[in-house]
Amino acid sequence: MEIIKGTALLLLVLGLFSLFSYKAPKGMKAMGALAGAAVAAFLVEAFQRFVGGDLLKIEFLGEVGDAAGSMGGVAAAALVALAVGVSPVYALLLGVSVAGLGLLPGFIAGYLVAFLVKLIERKVPGGLDLIVVILIAAPLVRLIAVGMTPVVNATLLNIGGIITETANSNPILMGIILGGVITVVATAPLSSMALTAMLGLTGVPMAIGALAVFGSSFMNYVLFDRMKFGDRKTTIAVAIEPLTQAHIISANPIPVYVTNFIGGATAGVIISMSGLINNATGTATPIAGLAVMYGFNDPVKVTLVALSCAVVGLLSGFLGSMIFKNYKIKTVDELNESNKQEEAEEVPAGKLAV
Repeated sequence: MEIIKGTALLLLVLGLFSLFSYKAPKGMKAMGALAGAAVAAFLVEAFQRFVGGDLLKIEFLGEVGDAAGSMGGVAAAALVALAVGVSPVYALLLGVSVAGLGLLPGFIAGYLVAFLVKLIERKVPGGLDLIVVILIAAPLVRLIAVGMTPVVNATLLNIGGIITETANSNPILMGIILGGVITVVATAPLSSMALTAMLGLTGVPMAIGALAVFGSSFMNYVLFDRMKFGDRKTTIAVAIEPLTQAHIISANPIPVYVTNFIGGATAGVIISMSGLINNATGTATPIAGLAVMYGFNDPVKVTLVALSCAVVGLLSGFLGSMIFKNYKIKTVDELNESNKQEEAEEVPAGKLAV
């Protein structure tokens, strides 16, 4: 029952993100900003801390990774404020006000307060609006982020309960649940990097996360190419890092999530049966995850399992494109056209202080 509840919670969270993308003001742009923040913070951390710092033993690169990884909330709040239409100065002001807090709390607080800042920009005289933003918006955005942190942590801990339960079960069940869940999360704005880092996964579970996500690169390339979500650039981008195309994925959750769960679960079984480990938490990302695996396991074994995951990914992507060949999707061009219509209808932004 705990596994069922945890899986249901994950699906609910993913569904809420998709609903937010469709219905919330500037929802698609906000989701794109969240994806960008995860890339800016956690992808840099994955490469520089775990590859450059831990694997290559270059201390300075490790410091770069630590610095970037600690700024998830700052990046999320600032980028989502920019996406909503706040001036760059005020967007960064909101970002630095949530320093030390997590990605999702920063995103939620930055999104909500950004609309207040836009109102202040329009209604308050130039020069005075800066003082008002400093006195009201800066403490408010941190207050909201601090208040949301326990809620976000509780959600992630419940998802982490899946990992705890399956870790005590047989390897096949662990591979199916963990591989499927992390691979789906890798395509969602939650970010598999953020999830595995917050949960502190190591050992076999982290190996499943790293290589299942690696295999999903091939899966998503085939799926995006055959489903015609976008042009060649979009297809390559989603294979390298799914978070860069989070706005497209959030607009087409069913075909992408279902296909990724199938491929991730299959790859997870292969990885869990192989006995590979990964003690670098937070490395559930295609390229950095694979690179880190060589630091903890026999290189030949890692290569063979990685190739197996790639083949599973290719087959799963093809299978997904066949299952959803008649499914109505939203393409990149349609999403761009929708954004242009929103911009055309938007009231011109107010003054830019300083």
